[in-house]
This record gives sequence, structure tokens and C-alpha cells, in this order.
Amino acid sequence: MGELPLAGRSALVTGGGSGIGLAAAAELVRSGAAVTLMGRTATKLEAAAGSLRELRDDASVDVFAGDVTDEAQVEAAVAAASARSGTLEICVAAAGDGTVGPVVATSIDEWQRVISVSLTGVFLTFKHAGAAIAEAGGGAMVAVSSIASNVTHRFMAPYNAAKAGVDMLVRTTADELGAVGVRVNAVNPGIVATDLVAMITPEDEVGLSYLRNMPLSRFGTVDDVAPAIRFLCGPESSWITGVCLSIDGGHHLRCGPDYGMFARMMFTDVVDGRILGEQA
Repeated sequence: MGELPLAGRSALVTGGGSGIGLAAAAELVRSGAAVTLMGRTATKLEAAAGSLRELRDDASVDVFAGDVTDEAQVEAAVAAASARSGTLEICVAAAGDGTVGPVVATSIDEWQRVISVSLTGVFLTFKHAGAAIAEAGGGAMVAVSSIASNVTHRFMAPYNAAKAGVDMLVRTTADELGAVGVRVNAVNPGIVATDLVAMITPEDEVGLSYLRNMPLSRFGTVDDVAPAIRFLCGPESSWITGVCLSIDGGHHLRCGPDYGMFARMMFTDVVDGRILGEQA
């Protein structure tokens, strides 16, 4: 059997404790990479790492508990991942968060929370991992963006704006770092069955609004997305950079979902266009 395609390479995966991040980490481990998982909860990371170590007898998996919105912690996570083999060649920025609510009723704290995790966290990851990968002689970074970056999701403005920012950050960073051999891409999943969207089912109003707008009408799984991330991290994609790849059953061809069902539970009349404080 030949050498695994990512043997000898070190990878950092933020948001690696669950969902798409964990599935991507599994693909990297199967291909021979030494993987460091970053997330906020140490116990969750340890459980995830244990599952990854079962994939290969010689699997090399470590964890770093930290917050992607804290620059010092991101820098330390990059240093820890680099120390595994002396260099860092791969980074997957999968950490993210969202919210539901009308623009006119969204608090500044909620706006900043989502932007901090879903956009600033990717910026900080690219900043420090990009420098480390460039120093190593090149490699790849992949951000987990979203269909929400280019198709409106009603009542999800902070998340939409954050993911649109991620796509532009990907393209700009790809343009800047190509000269030093660092490729930067994104995947843009549609609705994927993870803990983050566990409240949505294919039978409810929101789930049906997704399915009506997909040519391939089903919810995705993490295994629909993770192999594409692995491809974008590996030698097979050595001439691909600045790409934001839709993985959404074709949903990007139509219109976005409607989160009105959840928004009405929390904001009542504001959802239907009535401005705060307006009298009937």
C-alpha cells in the first residue's frame, strides 16, 4: 500500500468537536494527517479526539481548548498544532454560530456575538494559520462558509452577513497568499443535519422551505461536505484557490429558506413587518 496522501502533514481544525468540523478532521486523519482539534469545550474535544484515534492504528490527534474570538488563544492553537511535526500545512476553519430574529429587533450584542465567532474567528484563524503555513513552504486553508453567504435567509441577518464576509475573506486571502504557496478556499453547505440545526426537521415549516428550493431535495449530511474539504486540503487540488464551493443540493440556484416560524415565536408582530413600537 502506498503512502497516505497527507502523511507527514499537520492540520488544525477549529470547531472540530462536532458536526462538519469533526467529519472533516476524520477525513484528514484517514489520509494520514496529524490533526489538532480546537473548540471551546475540553470534554467535547476529548470525546471527538477519541473517536478519531479509532480510525487508524497510528492516528495522531490532539486537542486545544480555546475560543476563536480570542486572538491570543488562536495564536496559541496554531503554535500547538505546528509543534506536532514542526510545521503546519493545513487548516480548516469550521467554527461558527448563528441566531434568528428580524433586523429591526436584533440587539447589538447578538449581532457582535455572531460576527465575532463566524467572521472574526475565521479572520484570526487565517491570520495566524496562514502565516504558519506560509513559513512551512505552503499548504491549504478551507473555511466552512454557507449558502447564507449568497442567498438570503430571512431573519438571519448577522449570520448572512458573517458568511458573506467569509467568502470575501477567502478570496482576498487566496489572492494575497498564493505567492507563498498557500491555497485558500471555502465550502458553502446548505442545510446539513448537525446539532446546530437540530431544531429543524424535513417536516416542519422551515425544513420544507429548504426542500422546496433544492433540485436534489433532501437534507445534507456531514459526509456530503467533509470529502470536499479533504479534497481542497490535499494535493489533488493543487491548482485550485479562491473557490467557494456550493454543496447544497442545488439550493443556491433558487431562493433562501424562511425562518419565520422560529422568529414569530420570539418576536411576534415584528416579523410581519410591524416596526418596534408601532401602534395597530
